[in-house]
Amino acid sequence: MIKEFKEFILRGNVLDLAVGVIIGAAFTAIVSSLVNNLINPLIGLFVQDGALTHMSVKVAGATFAYGAFLNDVLNFLITAFIVFIIVKAINKLFPKKAAEDTPAVNEELETLREIRDLLKEKELSK
Repeated sequence: MIKEFKEFILRGNVLDLAVGVIIGAAFTAIVSSLVNNLINPLIGLFVQDGALTHMSVKVAGATFAYGAFLNDVLNFLITAFIVFIIVKAINKLFPKKAAEDTPAVNEELETLREIRDLLKEKELSK
């Protein structure tokens, strides 16, 4: 069981996934810093409280922090846009091989078709 677990962990796709998660977490920190330290102050120039995250409304004693939600949406949109740009650049660098217009021919299947056609011809000639 330990041997199987070791093989599973050392498999390439598991390691790639782990690296992706670590890089994703670091990337999220960078995007959060961008939004909190550069974009929010710009938005704060147009908002009364000076920061997007402080925007909220109170209704019947409950506080709805819609500014924090908008901040998270902004983080997501920036992250998604940057990932889109990265994927687009990688696709340009490593284009997929063009699929052939004609499907690959299975030789056995082709032989069986020829036999079928010959049998049909023989049957029709009787």
